[in-house]
Amino acid sequence: MMVESLNTKVDLTAKGISYLGIGAKYGNIMIGDRAFEFFNEKNIQDYVQIPWKDMQNVYAQVKHGQKLGRRFKIQTTVGEFDFSSKEVGPILKLIRHQLGNEHVIRQSGFWKQMGRTISGMFQHKNKTKP
Repeated sequence: MMVESLNTKVDLTAKGISYLGIGAKYGNIMIGDRAFEFFNEKNIQDYVQIPWKDMQNVYAQVKHGQKLGRRFKIQTTVGEFDFSSKEVGPILKLIRHQLGNEHVIRQSGFWKQMGRTISGMFQHKNKTKP
């Protein structure tokens, strides 16, 4: 049985990787007028379809302050989905067109997040005595 696309018009098809579950799944990302879709190239029954109305935010990796990383995370009403693609620039541009600039957000890098965590551990909190 073939999976039916939610889109009536496809704006971009790109090779991509889904990190849903255990391990990476290789397939195709389709961006269209109604949804973001990922179809596994080895098992067509393994797919992700996210309608634009269910997307809340998209987090993009930015390396060294300016270069886009290949990975991005889509936050929806039901959870988060991680993907990567060599064509992340055009993908994020089309997502931004659908959701708006305020919903495509720069994700902090690993070392910046680690620094915040460590500095938070050593901060003294003001304790008021009763």
